Amino acid sequence: MQESNTSKRKKEHIELCLSDNVAFKTKTNGFENYEFEHFAITEVEFDKINLSTIFLKKKINYPFLISCMTGGTEEAKSINEKLAIVANELQIPIGVGSQRQAFEDKKHHSTYRVVRKNAGKVPILGNIGAAQVAKSKKIIDEINFLIDLVEADGMVIHVNPLQELLQTEGEPKFKGFLKNLNKICSKIKTPIIVKEVGSGISKMAAKRLLEVGVQGIDVSGAGGTSWAAVELMRSDKEDNYFQEWGLPTSYCVRKVKELKKDFGFTLISSGGISNGVDIAKSIALGADLTASARIILQEVIKNDINGVVDLMESWFLTVQRIMYLTGCKDIKSFKKVGLIRKEEMY
Repeated sequence: MQESNTSKRKKEHIELCLSDNVAFKTKTNGFENYEFEHFAITEVEFDKINLSTIFLKKKINYPFLISCMTGGTEEAKSINEKLAIVANELQIPIGVGSQRQAFEDKKHHSTYRVVRKNAGKVPILGNIGAAQVAKSKKIIDEINFLIDLVEADGMVIHVNPLQELLQTEGEPKFKGFLKNLNKICSKIKTPIIVKEVGSGISKMAAKRLLEVGVQGIDVSGAGGTSWAAVELMRSDKEDNYFQEWGLPTSYCVRKVKELKKDFGFTLISSGGISNGVDIAKSIALGADLTASARIILQEVIKNDINGVVDLMESWFLTVQRIMYLTGCKDIKSFKKVGLIRKEEMY
């Protein structure tokens, strides 16, 4: 019974995320408050601008991750297969959705394995929830199992207290999470990344995570998908306050970046990243990588593999143009360009 309930929930999540009804209504990711400083005497050669970077010890063509989305249903298998092909074609990393289902029923293991089968050698991220980490008594064995299942280069642990709080089947029980997370980070060689699911990670929370050994922070801030809205819609309820709860992505990136001077970690900007300008501003604010989920899910359902490839290439053409106009020849120099707050311009 539990397996069918989990699959049903995952199917509902996919269906709801195909609409824009689960987006934040009033809160934005905050990037509209920043502008680039135009550099009129650029000598950068446009065709030689280098958009590549290193992630999990592998070279990737763009500083972008196809974010963790789905798994554990037959619908998810097709989606993951197509997105893995996109990741391989563009040579960018990809994450799988929560692998919790893998503990419950072996028949859905193929929905996760299909990613490595089609993604080639690009970095792949496994995924499990903080609630499962907190309560596990065999956490090391379980994480190793999930890593092996997708041949992961890194493991994402998603923290989602608001979603768990509002979800009908939710488990808002995180006591013991940091203790088990510390155990994971100290005993598992695979890098551990912690991400939110749309409410953002504050500087204080990021510091605690880094202190226990986490090697990456995906802020997943407010401004994109509201998982509170998803769960409220699933239960036919309304709560305008909690639907808009969260820290804007730009704020999270700006504040968490301040920890770079004390910790070596990868900072990922996600949460409402829906165009090349958002990607460019994320990097200029201090992110090493950017990520999107819902808009890519919508694109692959609507326009298949080629649609996603075209979308990604159009986004990074925009990034390349911004780099040219700000005098930056590569991602390393672009991270130093900085942004102007709009109020400073008038």
